[in-house]
Amino acid sequence: MTSTPGRALANYPNRFDPAALGDLPERLRSTVRRRNNVLGPGYALNYREPVEFVSGRGAHLFDRDGNDYLDAYNNVPCVGHAHPHVVEAVSRQLAAVNTNTRYVQESLVDYAERLLATMPEELSRVSFACSGSEANDLAVRVARFHTGGEGIVVTRWAYHGLTREVASFSPTLGAGSPLGPNVRVIDAPDPRLVPPGSSLADHMRSQVRGAVRDLERHGYRLAALITDCAYSSDGLFTDPVGYLRDMVEEAHAAGGVYIADEVQSGFARLGDAMWGFSRHEVVPDIVTMGKPMGNGMPISGVVFRPEVCDEFGRNVRYFNTFAGSSIAVAAGAAVLDVFEAENVRQRVLDNGRALRAGLEEITRESPYVAEVRGSGLYVGVELVKDRESLEPDRALADHVINDMRERRVLISGTGEAVNVLKIRPPLAFDSDDVTRFLETFAEIAEKRL
Repeated sequence: MTSTPGRALANYPNRFDPAALGDLPERLRSTVRRRNNVLGPGYALNYREPVEFVSGRGAHLFDRDGNDYLDAYNNVPCVGHAHPHVVEAVSRQLAAVNTNTRYVQESLVDYAERLLATMPEELSRVSFACSGSEANDLAVRVARFHTGGEGIVVTRWAYHGLTREVASFSPTLGAGSPLGPNVRVIDAPDPRLVPPGSSLADHMRSQVRGAVRDLERHGYRLAALITDCAYSSDGLFTDPVGYLRDMVEEAHAAGGVYIADEVQSGFARLGDAMWGFSRHEVVPDIVTMGKPMGNGMPISGVVFRPEVCDEFGRNVRYFNTFAGSSIAVAAGAAVLDVFEAENVRQRVLDNGRALRAGLEEITRESPYVAEVRGSGLYVGVELVKDRESLEPDRALADHVINDMRERRVLISGTGEAVNVLKIRPPLAFDSDDVTRFLETFAEIAEKRL
């Protein structure tokens, strides 16, 4: 028995259609059918023809037949699939002991100090969790305690997580996950939305101010402005920088705090700095991190200004059995080792520039490409029906994404209309990977774009 996607998956990018189960190869069809029979609700598979991987290395994944897929999508294995240093560190710790934060762990303290050393000195406290959703949940809980407010401001199509609390301010989850009455949405920093005679900074300040006023009109004081510094789900807007300071000033003037969600934009993903907020020369009140911290191990973090979190810590109990566990900490420390040993940020800068330059050259004359944008190894290609109207073309994006998958290169889609190609590889992506990606993309562009 197969099912059809409901409204929960209506906006899910390049999803597998369960109605096409019968078209899959026999072994894959059997596994997917068994999966459908035992997994709970809400799961989805990627691509018209899903793919199963049995191993990985660097920015490459391998299926059962040994076929090599170039991974230009998965940011979870931050320093690369099965990085040997991370594997060794986790294996060594697993063979020794796995305790939690109720016990003294020198390795935990060492890691916390190293992680905080990558942040501005004003950010000097860190709490650990297991996922980005948990990190954002804790961040908002602390923000409410500190400010006495309930109001939350996010961008129009943001994603910040899946707990009940965090889903209430993640508009991209759609109608099945309604926003809370204390949530207001604002534009992403798309320069094309700026009114004539204004600036992006003024436009974003005005958006925050309007959202705060509407919250107050309905009885909600501002607790937090929360942004993903890459605006990953809004369609990827990383430049120009500088407007964020105005947004933060407006939030502070209303008595709220600024939470920088660095789950996707952090760990040098954008190349210019270790953290997305640093590109704007602002210091958040709270920073959240997740997926890349442990290269796939479940560890996340929340970093605070002490004046924001200390009173919460004196009055509210927080403990998470697996957060800050010995094994997760070993993975996190190993990731930082790799950043130092391999000069990861420079690799991101160099290969990101080459990737964007190649994509711009390939698409320069295409009437269906509105823009190539991004920073570091986070790139978006916006596909439209024509450059004059800028009407989104989701169908074209779906075709390109699946054409790439058929040629064994993995990407995805983003944006409210899911018409922006999302290119976000592990940071192990090297110059050979850039070349392979561009050669494959050029083949598809010649046919589709």
